[in-house]
Amino acid sequence: MQKRPEHFRPIEYVVFGIVTLAVMCLCVCVGSVSIPLPETLKVIWGALTGQELTSGLSNSIILSVRLPRVFCVALSGSALSLAGAAMQGLLKNPLADGSTLGVSSGASLGAVLAIALGITIPGLPFSGTMVMAILFAFLSLLVILGLAYKLDYSLSTNTIILIGVIYSMFMSSLMSIVITFAADKLQSITFWTMGSLQNSSYKNAAILLAAFVLCGGVLLLHARELNAFAVGEDNARHVGVDVRRTKLTVLIMVSILIGVCVSIGGTISFVGLVTPHMVRMLVGPNHRRLLPASAFGGAVFLLLADLAARILLNPRELPIGVVTSLVGAVVFVFVFYQTRKN
Repeated sequence: MQKRPEHFRPIEYVVFGIVTLAVMCLCVCVGSVSIPLPETLKVIWGALTGQELTSGLSNSIILSVRLPRVFCVALSGSALSLAGAAMQGLLKNPLADGSTLGVSSGASLGAVLAIALGITIPGLPFSGTMVMAILFAFLSLLVILGLAYKLDYSLSTNTIILIGVIYSMFMSSLMSIVITFAADKLQSITFWTMGSLQNSSYKNAAILLAAFVLCGGVLLLHARELNAFAVGEDNARHVGVDVRRTKLTVLIMVSILIGVCVSIGGTISFVGLVTPHMVRMLVGPNHRRLLPASAFGGAVFLLLADLAARILLNPRELPIGVVTSLVGAVVFVFVFYQTRKN
């Protein structure tokens, strides 16, 4: 068997990048109103070069609706997938993900509280929702791992998943209570909790990009440490890894990524579970290759899920979280069965 290279090679970046751009172009062209690829590329090129564009329906659809949405979907998919791959490596748990561990539910509760109570930071749109989502995501991780450690020192897969499920149910109950007292915002909160990037803007995309570059960059720099964690914490200590600092750093970066994604797109489940497992079959378990590949794979997966959500029941649109949950539930059962069998 041919040995895989240690790092993600430049040619692989090019191939994965081309596939991602091709899927992005597909998502911009296809929808309730289909726009030919040449016309789409002409409009985008004209906007990039500053050419004066003739007013038309296609220009408005591409530049004001689909392009910002595609950017937000791709960045959200990359961020959630990268966070999932990092959590799986850190916890040595193939089922670790923001949704399976209850972190997304915690972030959702924080965001729902911000929406219901009208928490904002002056001059920064969505900032109150974002800060609350990030804070609750991090606190949720600490609570879940703390409880799992108290109940099972070995932090086994079954214990963490069980606590994650119970925690998610508890968070859902608290969200129901909050929604009961915020009946005037029931419709927006309910649709938001199912996950949707329908009203995305370039400002949302810029926030997602900043979070992805900052937090994703830190996670990529910790690929070697995550490889050591995959063998065990004792092994990580023996090779010189500062276990406590690495754990805290990775958990904070993951919490920020999940919190930002939840604050903008709502609860989009299973992206961080499904994509790393698919990508791992292609590039192997080495995190120096797995993390960048997961970022590309997450973008492609969520773009295709969003496209399916837009066209399956056209002219109606499904929440993107519904599509990812349907796919993720099947993959979750398969992965859990394989884990138990092994």
